[in-house]
Amino acid sequence: MAPQAQILECGTLAAAARAAGTAEGLRLILLDLKMPGAVGYSGIALLHAERPEVPILVVSSAEGAGVADEARQLGAVGFLSKDSDLYTIEQAIARALGGRTAKPTPSGAHEEVQQEIASLTPTQLKVLLEVLDGKLNKQIAHDLAMSEATVKAHMTVIMRKLGVQNRTQAALVARSLGLNLRH
Repeated sequence: MAPQAQILECGTLAAAARAAGTAEGLRLILLDLKMPGAVGYSGIALLHAERPEVPILVVSSAEGAGVADEARQLGAVGFLSKDSDLYTIEQAIARALGGRTAKPTPSGAHEEVQQEIASLTPTQLKVLLEVLDGKLNKQIAHDLAMSEATVKAHMTVIMRKLGVQNRTQAALVARSLGLNLRH
């Protein structure tokens, strides 16, 4: 299908995020929802925020149309079961590389919030994930090598995008969508 393609393998979500941020000519991300460092849909959200122009195809043992729809709402272009046959895998990869994907349209508040999460920048998402870990602005600033004022500015934007009034509500909304990530 693409004999000249290079494959970058990453064993953890943190390594995948680093690779996605620095890889030249990245055309497709194949992502396991249950890779080390990922909880729920956090991998999709983080990698989509890091490289929104690169399609993410989820390959997972999770079952059900709801899982595939939620993955798409957070930025994935498709979903493959790990037990898919070779033909199905080849077709899904071809569709993703060809830009032929079907994203569901939001039908309710839950889906709208998923789209807002998917619209966060990589730094905003990293700040939100630090909040999910229960960290204070000072700790987040240290961990992400930024000023406390910058953390506060990111939190203001995050809260506005999620339609919440405080960081606790932002964390609750993110957790309700399965975005809890442990670094």
